Amino acid sequence: MSQSKRVIAIVGAGPAGLMAADILSKDGKLVHVFDAMPSAGRKFLLAGKSGMNLSHAEDMTRFLTRYPKSSDQLRYALSKFDCQAIRGWALDLGIETFVGSSGRVFPSDMKAAPLLRAWIQRLRNQSVIFHMRHKWVGVEGEDLIFENAGKMTRQSFSAIVFAMGGASWKRLGSDATWVSTFTNLGVSISPFEPSNCGFSVDWSSHFSEKFAGTPLTNVRARLDEEDNLDTRQGQFVITKRGVEGSLIYALSSEIRRHIHHNGYVNLYLDLTPGKSCDRVYNEVKASRGSKSISAHLRGKLGLHPIHVGLLYETLGKEAMMDHEILARAIKKMKITLQEPFPIDEAISSAGGVSFESVDDQMMLKLKPGWFCAGEMLDWDAPTGGYLLSACFATGVAAARGVEKWLFDK
Repeated sequence: MSQSKRVIAIVGAGPAGLMAADILSKDGKLVHVFDAMPSAGRKFLLAGKSGMNLSHAEDMTRFLTRYPKSSDQLRYALSKFDCQAIRGWALDLGIETFVGSSGRVFPSDMKAAPLLRAWIQRLRNQSVIFHMRHKWVGVEGEDLIFENAGKMTRQSFSAIVFAMGGASWKRLGSDATWVSTFTNLGVSISPFEPSNCGFSVDWSSHFSEKFAGTPLTNVRARLDEEDNLDTRQGQFVITKRGVEGSLIYALSSEIRRHIHHNGYVNLYLDLTPGKSCDRVYNEVKASRGSKSISAHLRGKLGLHPIHVGLLYETLGKEAMMDHEILARAIKKMKITLQEPFPIDEAISSAGGVSFESVDDQMMLKLKPGWFCAGEMLDWDAPTGGYLLSACFATGVAAARGVEKWLFDK
């Protein structure tokens, strides 16, 4: 069969699968994209509702640290399709991007839908054939089995890229039902667990009812009481069940590790990261006259009701009257996190096909011609553009792997 007649299957129409389809269809190969959902890129669109964060512009050395357990395995793919490549890809689709003050990269209109529409149109122009509502359910010999409207069909392909996502947001298609088939084939799968998720805290009913949904902004956090350990600054949200938000997501991998080991983890917060301990103590013990503690702390330290509510929640009324204890809690408040929220509520998941199961081209060692990309692979990263960057990059890497494998075949 000539190179131009190769027929490739992409199973999964998320960012990794679409990127693989984009690369391969440009090379003249006939590409079929299968997905169980009625339309492509559903999780991609959801991610863009709060601003389509495509990547991050920090240097590659720091960028790779965002993938703590798989930086070595992802290094090549990420370096070959980095932030500048992503911005160039978007521009080719007619979408301009900009780098925000945080270093995050966004489309100029901050929206996902126009980018996805332009992308799908280009793929159709490149003769990519979409098969929506086609769920992959297994294999028979070398054929893939798909279910559509209750009917089973089987097809064979020159090569296959699997990009079916992880185990979060089942309603958008990432249900991890593929795991059993891969496991039966002998592929090593790391168990899925929630990532970029909230964690439970045993709040009092009074506190949770009063402050659920309230953001806690500009705080510094660490997962150990020692002052010399790495800290992160940002914000998160109080929920009825616990805490969630960008600062929590950034620490989620370490939070999970501590919970696995100890059954819980203590989160230490500095509520006034720009003020020294001495200053906080002096402001706390200053005479407040007839002012309430809440008014006093707001006037002297800029603390809001949520800060004061947390202090009462963690200290109790009696300790709030002790200047030393109160000042110490403002600079090092302890909140005990107990367990992650359910995986289906998580933005992303950790776990999946182990990198030991694939070669440098993202091809399964036990199944030549089968490639994996995106959140199916066992990597983890915080929000901030890192999730999409790795999906794009592994999609490109898998496509290049397909090209090399077919050329060598």
